[in-house]
Amino acid sequence: MKQRSLALTAATIVGSSLLLAGCGSSPSTSTPAAPKSPIGDVAVVALPAQLSPNWWFPITANTAYSDVNGTMQDNLYLPLLHISRTDGVNYDRSLASDVTWNSTGTVYTITLHKKWQWSNGTPVTSADVVWSMQLLEYLSGSSAPWTYGGAGIGGLPVRWQSVQADGPYKVVVTLNQPSNPQWFLHNGLGQVQPVPKSVWDIHKNLAHEATFIQSVSNKPQSSYYNVVDGPFEYSAADSKPNNQYWTFVPNPKYDGHKATIKKLIYQYETSSSAEFAALKTGKVNVGYLPPSLWSARSQLTADHFSTMYVFGFNYMQPNFSTKAPGHFGEMIAPAYVRQALEMGVNQKGMIQSFYHGLGVTEWSPIPAEPKTVFYDPSIANPAPYNPAAGKQLLESHGWKMVNGVMTSPQGYPFQFTFDYVSGSNTVADQAQLMVQGWAQEGIKVTLESQPFNTLISDNDQSNVTNWQMIWWGGGWTYEPDYYPTGGGLFKTGAGSNFGAYNSQTMDNLINATYSPGTASQITTNMNAYLAYAAAHYPELWLPWTPAFNESAAYISGVNKWANPITDQNSPNRWTINY
Repeated sequence: MKQRSLALTAATIVGSSLLLAGCGSSPSTSTPAAPKSPIGDVAVVALPAQLSPNWWFPITANTAYSDVNGTMQDNLYLPLLHISRTDGVNYDRSLASDVTWNSTGTVYTITLHKKWQWSNGTPVTSADVVWSMQLLEYLSGSSAPWTYGGAGIGGLPVRWQSVQADGPYKVVVTLNQPSNPQWFLHNGLGQVQPVPKSVWDIHKNLAHEATFIQSVSNKPQSSYYNVVDGPFEYSAADSKPNNQYWTFVPNPKYDGHKATIKKLIYQYETSSSAEFAALKTGKVNVGYLPPSLWSARSQLTADHFSTMYVFGFNYMQPNFSTKAPGHFGEMIAPAYVRQALEMGVNQKGMIQSFYHGLGVTEWSPIPAEPKTVFYDPSIANPAPYNPAAGKQLLESHGWKMVNGVMTSPQGYPFQFTFDYVSGSNTVADQAQLMVQGWAQEGIKVTLESQPFNTLISDNDQSNVTNWQMIWWGGGWTYEPDYYPTGGGLFKTGAGSNFGAYNSQTMDNLINATYSPGTASQITTNMNAYLAYAAAHYPELWLPWTPAFNESAAYISGVNKWANPITDQNSPNRWTINY
């Protein structure tokens, strides 16, 4: 997201961070009976506080690009390529049985499995894939009525030249320039999640279709969502979607690993403390431990606890637009100003105080955890926490204190409103700590909390005059850009470039990561992009922390099937002892 690449740290509990290992039990002279579910064969998953799904179609608008929406979509629709937990392609769980390409990486031939079918009994064919890819391409362009959140990832739309069917089970994709095949496999084809053409292609016009899709995007009870090929179907009769709960039941036509649980329920939570209470009483059996309640974790006696890092990084988003309030975009345009802001962020203090020592400091788009081949340890932190040095850096460029506020050479006081996600005490505490650090540099900050769905829908370039700095409580996870370039976030005009960051150098470095070459050349291109991002602050870095996860002891498979790369799980492989 990934669709759903804008992810709350807590939101990973509905995805891959459900890596739940047993904590062990007290020594006993006899083997205790296995615990049984008091609510039957039902998995009740707690959503992050004050967060609910609001976009069900598997091509997600940039204003709804979150892990939670992606989780709902993944229950209903299969991917063209299933990305494994080691960042490879698992063709057994993909719609495609194979992908081949030519020597220049410009033509890709996709062969589909013949086993997959829609829930109405019709086969999944090349017509479904071609139409879905053409819609994906259209929604990544400038003429669409709304923008796909992954626009800019995988060459969308500028590198995609044509998508054509070659019989009912083959699709040929042609790019307009030589490309790194692994990049296109992961970031281009990896984000395709087809829908049934016979159901959705009702207007025979992509513009009209896009408008219609938007009108039903948050109506999972609509009959258009009845025809699916994923492991579950949405059960409108068992759901109360007005911020209460959303229910899935097994799809009997699914030809993969069939779900054994009878119901899968995602439950809205008003706060992290309410979610903790639901875990404690057994009303929720898959959830998360709020970091602020770390000391109370022993009260969850019937659960297993574990932590897991997903593949991503945490960040705050500045508004770079010259139309941002208070001349904010103009003030932060020089990289040294953003460096000074970063020097006021006490990442180590956050890790120690709020995450109990679990976390890693960040200054680049590739985290030190989880360990991957993409991390470059030679890139040093250019802005460790040091508010005094940050203040001196501003003063060395002509800034000075005026009436207690650091003021730019142009006379603009360095003061802004910092919007952050509500519902989490840990996020609120971190926001307060940042305000304290920035105050030492003479920067005056006003805090304002809002629900996640409000933040992501209102704070972008269509509402450019409404905001200055935002934090969703988390950051970016690498799906669907499983080959971790910055195309969807840092490139000029990218679908999730909410702050309108614009750098021709960054664009060129990202484009280089798409190019074919030797293994050494490909690594060099990636490292050059990472080093530039570390030194030029396309956003402000925050510590990357693991999710603190809980599940009832009577649920099995959650740990085994968690995927740190896709930030998703496979509830159809869970089992419940009841």
